[in-house]
Amino acid sequence: MPSQGTIGDRVRGLRLNRRMSQAQLAGPDLSDSYVSLIESGKRTPTPVVARLLAERLGCTTEFLLHGIEPRQRIDTELGLRHAELELQHGDPAVAADRFTEIVKAADEENAMLTAHARFGRARALEAQGRLGQAVEAFERLRREAAAHPERLADLPLTTALSRCYQRAGDRLRARDLASYALEQAERLSITEGEIAVDLAAALVEARSEREGDSPELAYIKRVLDRTGVPHVVDRSGEIKALWHASAAAAAGEDSALAVRLADDAIMAGREARLALQLSRAAMHWSRMATAPIDEAERFVAAASEVFAAFPNTTREHGESLIVHARVRLRAGDPARAGELAGAALEQSSGHSGTAPAEAYLVLATVALDQGADAIASLNTAHQLLGALDRPVFGSDRQAARCWRELGDLFGRVGSVTQQTAAYRRALEAAGVRSAMAGVTVDAIVPR
Repeated sequence: MPSQGTIGDRVRGLRLNRRMSQAQLAGPDLSDSYVSLIESGKRTPTPVVARLLAERLGCTTEFLLHGIEPRQRIDTELGLRHAELELQHGDPAVAADRFTEIVKAADEENAMLTAHARFGRARALEAQGRLGQAVEAFERLRREAAAHPERLADLPLTTALSRCYQRAGDRLRARDLASYALEQAERLSITEGEIAVDLAAALVEARSEREGDSPELAYIKRVLDRTGVPHVVDRSGEIKALWHASAAAAAGEDSALAVRLADDAIMAGREARLALQLSRAAMHWSRMATAPIDEAERFVAAASEVFAAFPNTTREHGESLIVHARVRLRAGDPARAGELAGAALEQSSGHSGTAPAEAYLVLATVALDQGADAIASLNTAHQLLGALDRPVFGSDRQAARCWRELGDLFGRVGSVTQQTAAYRRALEAAGVRSAMAGVTVDAIVPR
């Protein structure tokens, strides 16, 4: 059976294979001119007409409309679900390969399935940290979404692109895309569900912590207020059991059951994924100096509980404890801030990144607020920050923020030389290393 081309191409190919004229295919129910319009692509048959034509052409309605037989389609749908499970709960590299296989196997007429597979592959590339390839894939998909909105939704693609550009260090492009995505969401009043949660997380990543009120901040707050940070439990065992059962059903050629089990596994993981995204948004929002203390306390405490429930989010659990400690500092509670910073140190032990250094910065601040000696904590923070890998290109906002804070704290204890050196490192981490030669950095750098 011919499967390439449009619906019209398949109607014409099948008709010619059966040596039928357009009038014979039309029969008493249709006109031959209507059949001609379908074959030329100027008309799309209704479901009723498609069933009628399929009967006369000796094929299935599914094949006539989509160029694929029902068994092929359900196998492709199952492949998409198993690739999605691999992406969310397995190996992103394996997921990327599986999505790529689906793209190669599906022909051009199965545009919807192909588009979903390409979107999955782009997300798998992002999950691997292959940001350049992910951006390229998402940009191509956005162009396709503009030309074929019936295949792909632009809003999730724009959100994903903003996230990728942000992580790659292109903050301006990330903010432009996030603002555009926000306009779309506001126009459609989307403040709940997966799209809203992903957008809120992208918006909060693209913002500066020192920015004041803005439409982005108002949207993030609306999503958090409407949805909250739900309490969840780790259902990874259930998800893996359902995934394994789906694979077993597929091996036994019970494709319909395999799809159902895979759907159950995906839905079991959806609650946790949304809770984690909401927790990330809540944590970053609570870090902002403009966030009301009571609400910041509530959100970051809830986020810490969620991160604590999952074994693979220990790093983020440590970060949330540090954010919570900073909220307590803002509230004038240095004792509790010190306890949280100590807990963050225990949680961050053995993890890369700035979290251990940030914990010592909080401990130094606590010591200074209480009139105690902070030099030991400051020197440890300096040592930890100095041991971090420098980015090959672009900037490291988190490291820059920590170096700047270290400079501020060295200034408070009167160590001007170390303050100046820390500010210099802050500028380097911010991506302006090439402009530093011969420049003397003032002891006080605007924050």
